[in-house]
Amino acid sequence: MLKSKKTEVVSQLAEEFSNVTAVIICDYKGIAHQELEELRNMALANDAKVQVVKNTLAKIALENAGMSGVELVDMNIFIWSDDVIAAAKTAAEFAKKNDKLAIKAGYLDKEAADKAKIEAFAKLPGRNELLGMLAATWMAPLTNFTIGLDALRKKREEEA
Repeated sequence: MLKSKKTEVVSQLAEEFSNVTAVIICDYKGIAHQELEELRNMALANDAKVQVVKNTLAKIALENAGMSGVELVDMNIFIWSDDVIAAAKTAAEFAKKNDKLAIKAGYLDKEAADKAKIEAFAKLPGRNELLGMLAATWMAPLTNFTIGLDALRKKREEEA
């Protein structure tokens, strides 16, 4: 790769990493191309991005984005998103399906995070699930009121 191309890749990644809240680093040794495409599609559905980057370029891009504290070794694939939970869920769900992908570490809100912390975030409900829970909570009093009115109507009909 030409030096100008490397500089372009580093600057593009640094810009993207500085504008997101989560960067997950995974080991992908032994994953076939078709499986990587499946991971990319899963990430796209969760509004996340996936890219394989050379460690030296990724290290420079992460440092330029203000992230440090994680050592990059072996083969790494990066998953990043504006939504911490979406990025963590993407990595964790794919790792469950495919044992060749292993979560190593990452950055959550620009702070280094280990595998356990990332997996803990993956277990949290996502934005849509939380909105559904909130809507159900708001609708509960109205639902209970209508059930009570219906029961009262039935009781009055039986008495009449």
